[in-house]
Amino acid sequence: MQLMNYINGNFCPQTSGKWITNLNPATGEEICKVPISNSKDVKEAINSAKNAYPNWSKYTPHERAIWLDKIADKLEEMFEEIAQLESMDTGKPISLSRNVDANRSVANFRFFSELIRGMEIEEFEMKDATNYVIQKPNGIGALITPWNLPLYLLSWKVAPAIGMGNTVVCKPSELTPMTADLLMRAVDEIGLPAGVINLVHGNGIETGSLLVEDSDIDFVSFTGGTVTGSKVASSAASTFKKLSLELGGKNSSIVFADCDFEKTIAGVVRSGFLNQGQICLCGSRIFIEEEIYEDFKNRLINAVEEMKIGDPLDEETDLGALISKEHLSKIEYYANLAIEEGGTLLTGGVPCLPKAFENGNWMAPIIVEGLSPESRCSKEEIFGPMVTLHIFKEESELIKMVNNTRYGLAGSIWTKDLDKGRRLSESIETGMIWINTWLHRDLRVPFGGVKDSGVGREGGKWSLGFFSEAMNVCVKHE
Repeated sequence: MQLMNYINGNFCPQTSGKWITNLNPATGEEICKVPISNSKDVKEAINSAKNAYPNWSKYTPHERAIWLDKIADKLEEMFEEIAQLESMDTGKPISLSRNVDANRSVANFRFFSELIRGMEIEEFEMKDATNYVIQKPNGIGALITPWNLPLYLLSWKVAPAIGMGNTVVCKPSELTPMTADLLMRAVDEIGLPAGVINLVHGNGIETGSLLVEDSDIDFVSFTGGTVTGSKVASSAASTFKKLSLELGGKNSSIVFADCDFEKTIAGVVRSGFLNQGQICLCGSRIFIEEEIYEDFKNRLINAVEEMKIGDPLDEETDLGALISKEHLSKIEYYANLAIEEGGTLLTGGVPCLPKAFENGNWMAPIIVEGLSPESRCSKEEIFGPMVTLHIFKEESELIKMVNNTRYGLAGSIWTKDLDKGRRLSESIETGMIWINTWLHRDLRVPFGGVKDSGVGREGGKWSLGFFSEAMNVCVKHE
């Protein structure tokens, strides 16, 4: 199977003649060939979006919201196909693909449809004038998404972008292109006006950079690694493109002695290892109050070792494969580094699996103790099934350790003292904190980080704000 780009309402072959082989992370078998789009392909997609923009931007918010609902309806019809493709492409368990990826992909379009329908023009009265604040579309956008939550994050960008009247060119990760192709099939089948959504496949160097640098691109929404994000920011800066960057994280799970043990164990395990730890929000550094450290550690190890690792399409599987051989090598590197830095591996390693999975990218969850909070493994983003354990005594000491990383995306606090939880959360340099839960998402709230975790916020009205330009009209009274 050879995937094609989607430009001006048509599936079309790329012109470079270069391909990437997309492999199943669980088995190592080939799924499809992914085109590496060149400058001609990218420019054609941008021109398509540019030509569609004048008409699409004139649609009323209500008319655009109707199209978002149509996309949601079509994706709902394709729900099981989304889950199957996502599991095959990413190696994640099918239960996760259904409950998170497929579910949120539909929900994102419905949420932004409802939000856009409810928009109102703000008015500010003066003694002798009235100010009207209207939101106009930005223009032509580049939407670049990662491999860990492919359609989930693509729909998170596409829905508000086109809902606010923009037209877009999407560039999904070359490692997980299948559900981006599915989304193009969905918009094609419902007859969305040609050019409103375009898609080019390829890698970052040969395709993504061309898209970001093009002078006809007005804004860029990027989710991915911090290193790549800095390159995107540099490329966009010369033409003053509007920019949203959702980047890496090194998030803390903070466990106090007064926590609800059962719920906290379950929550910390989930935050550490959901999607094999390949979520930017995962809590990969766990700070445990001294008086419960040994008990909590032992129960945490038992809970992790009870997780079922194996066939992503098995309904009972808790943990699937890592995305690629290269990423597996990265995790192995950090596991070895942890030992060099003085840590002890309490559990984890290469699991024993049936022969059908011998060419997959497998790693059982790794728990490390004994590392300094200043160690590389404790401060650098690993983005895999590996967590480090740390002991704390005083809150002041804890805050210093939690804030000693270059990242500031998310975190969780586990305590029955909610006043303490809220007080502590305000001292942490991060964009999001959950208290006694993790990844409990209200789509109306801002999503994003500080420091090297990104620039800007998306979600709810913050997404509508990013994907539009506020314009004030002042009308002087007679």
